[in-house]
Amino acid sequence: MNRIGRETIQGRVLALPGRALPDLVSTQPGWLLEANGVLHPRGSEYQTQYIVDGLPLTDNRSPSFAPEIEADSVQSMGVLTGGFPAEYGRKLGGIIEVVTADDATLGFHGTIGTAAGSFGTISSDATGQYGWRNTTVSASGGWARTDRYLDPPVEENHSNHGSSSRASSRFDQSLRANDRFGVIVRHGQSAFLVPNERIQQDAGQRQDRSGRETAVQFSYQHIASPTLLWEVRGMTRDLAARLWSNAESTPIRAAQDRGLRESYAKFTLNGHHGLHEWKAGGDADFGAVREQFGYLITDPEQFEPGTARSFAFTGRGRDREQALFLQDRITLADWTASVGLRWDRYAFLTRDTAASPRVAIAWAPAHGDFVVRASYDRAFQTPSFENLLLASSASVEALSEQVVRLPVSPSRGNFYEAGFTKGFFGKLRLDVTAYSRQVADFADDDVLLNTGVTFPIAFRKANIRGTEVKVNVPSWRGFSGFLSYANMTGVGYLPVHGGLLLGDETSALDSTDRFVVTQDQRNTAGGRLMYQRGAASVAVSTSFGSGLPVEFDGSRQDAIDRFGARVVDRVDFERGRIRPATTIDASI
Repeated sequence: MNRIGRETIQGRVLALPGRALPDLVSTQPGWLLEANGVLHPRGSEYQTQYIVDGLPLTDNRSPSFAPEIEADSVQSMGVLTGGFPAEYGRKLGGIIEVVTADDATLGFHGTIGTAAGSFGTISSDATGQYGWRNTTVSASGGWARTDRYLDPPVEENHSNHGSSSRASSRFDQSLRANDRFGVIVRHGQSAFLVPNERIQQDAGQRQDRSGRETAVQFSYQHIASPTLLWEVRGMTRDLAARLWSNAESTPIRAAQDRGLRESYAKFTLNGHHGLHEWKAGGDADFGAVREQFGYLITDPEQFEPGTARSFAFTGRGRDREQALFLQDRITLADWTASVGLRWDRYAFLTRDTAASPRVAIAWAPAHGDFVVRASYDRAFQTPSFENLLLASSASVEALSEQVVRLPVSPSRGNFYEAGFTKGFFGKLRLDVTAYSRQVADFADDDVLLNTGVTFPIAFRKANIRGTEVKVNVPSWRGFSGFLSYANMTGVGYLPVHGGLLLGDETSALDSTDRFVVTQDQRNTAGGRLMYQRGAASVAVSTSFGSGLPVEFDGSRQDAIDRFGARVVDRVDFERGRIRPATTIDASI
């Protein structure tokens, strides 16, 4: 696991609204950040899971889908891409453990921060906390706006205004010497315009999107004995997302209103005996999903003949997921072994169960500052719930004469990892990891009728392999920094399973072709160097990407008309990839 501490979080380069935490995570090898701030770990599309104060968030947390988690309230983060404990499931592309600030300092203290930048970017945050001997109360809030909220498709950056706000409060109390209780309330919302292509801007298109989230979570911890502790955590939250389009929208005028009400509970029992540190428990997740979607085609030439000119859908469904797990960490001399077993039950549009064994072994000799490690994870990953009802509804048969509806099944994978960590001179640390992922029903997403509304699909299988290297200098005479490199190849195999296929796309149901997965960037590198003296610091960071795959259904001139010549020149159409790119950031 890679740790991102409080000092790194506080000293981060200022980010656009909604991207502070994803920007920090993307500095770790194996993670790509693209498509409006979506994190992609080791070739996965939407299989990133946030664990916020011990509670899982498995939905898409990018700026275009969900309000952000306040970076200034985060105490530390752990980034995990292999050797997963058995208590973690459902989304295992990558795990981001987030611990919010829990400073028990007596009396009042707080922070106020304001930032301003180009593209009309302004943000402001404030936190306040008061601590007694056994009780702590805190509150925080923030607001931001910018004229570059999403990644614009053209250099002119048309209609790209966005704003967000958030607020949270927290109460922690030690009831007795062995008991602790906590409650956290969070609310966030965002509103932004979808940036236009050139043709859409000329037509006068306007598309508004908004999202909000309200969550209440609690925890109760009891120390039963010096070697036994049990804990109960729970959460209820409500999410909503909307899309509205004006009459000038082209080639389609779309509207959407969807939401999720989720209730989650988890119980764990932790113990220590001799060589063993074990944990056992279970969780249950109950969700009520609603979807409302409709469209009117305004440019029929952009669609297959026979496609319905208008469509409306309303649906509701209930998600039921439960899990049990048992894990043990055994330490014997220079060896440490972590073994676990997880059982999952999934019941939404399909029903499935799975048992997932996990094994991780590490050898760390007493001298040499050296660790060798290897792990195996059996992964059972549930489909994304965004627009899952729409893709599986019988009403979509009215869209076209050629429509195939198939449910999206959970994916199963075998994840292998091996590597070593070596320290040098007490100042430098080298980390090398090689991994392989073999996934059946490989999860991906597709876009419905050029609306920007995505729905889940799954390919027959995918094989992903890679190597990651990181050199880290925590601190040396005021300097700190890192260098990282990742090499990855990902190959997917047709046919496609699940989702919604229209017109010529139905050919993918019978094909057995192989293809490069959308996150197959062969070479990715990055680095950061920071010098700090007293309260002042100077930092320079850089990143390099050899280019992601790209597909475009049309001629080069069609692409220029939509996106502009300078954007199109960044695409190598013969290779079917974006050309290599390097970015450099500096801050004082």
